Amino acid sequence: MDSGTASYRRFRIDGDESGLIEIIKTYRDGLILYLNGFVSNLQTAEELAEDTFVLLGTKKPKDKGTASFKTWLYTIGRNIAINHLRRRARHHEISIHDCPELTAEEETLESRVIQEERRIAVHRALKQLKPEYHQVLWLVYFEDFSNKEVAAVLKTSVHNAETLVYRARKALKAQLEKEGFIYEKL
Repeated sequence: MDSGTASYRRFRIDGDESGLIEIIKTYRDGLILYLNGFVSNLQTAEELAEDTFVLLGTKKPKDKGTASFKTWLYTIGRNIAINHLRRRARHHEISIHDCPELTAEEETLESRVIQEERRIAVHRALKQLKPEYHQVLWLVYFEDFSNKEVAAVLKTSVHNAETLVYRARKALKAQLEKEGFIYEKL
């Protein structure tokens, strides 16, 4: 049992609010970045992550234990983001052109600049991919999800998730080559 499951159980069953606080501290940043891949707006992603945690705190849904707590939490966040996009689509306000630029702590200025240029190129290339490719690559590379966990979040079979990861990598590689990016391994 991971710490998220234990913390949530303490909160849900025992009413220990520190369990929910631990969950928020542990998963907030990663969930925001994941949701940003859907909405392409960091402020909206923060609001959606907040909505996810509010749902946990108010409705206290039951974790069936079929996947890791992180997978379950990200699935809830994904569903909230999809509902948000559906509502927004009805109002014709879709804008999917912003991308977060993540900063990294590196030892030298030169290595920081090189790292940032690579990151920007990858994010730019990710934005050019189909949304499902962007989503699956984010889960695999930035959230360290296994193919099984990706399948759970996307509500598909493991085989379909593996195929999607393969196709997404191939599409990312082609997009990076098209932009002149030199890569070691994808």
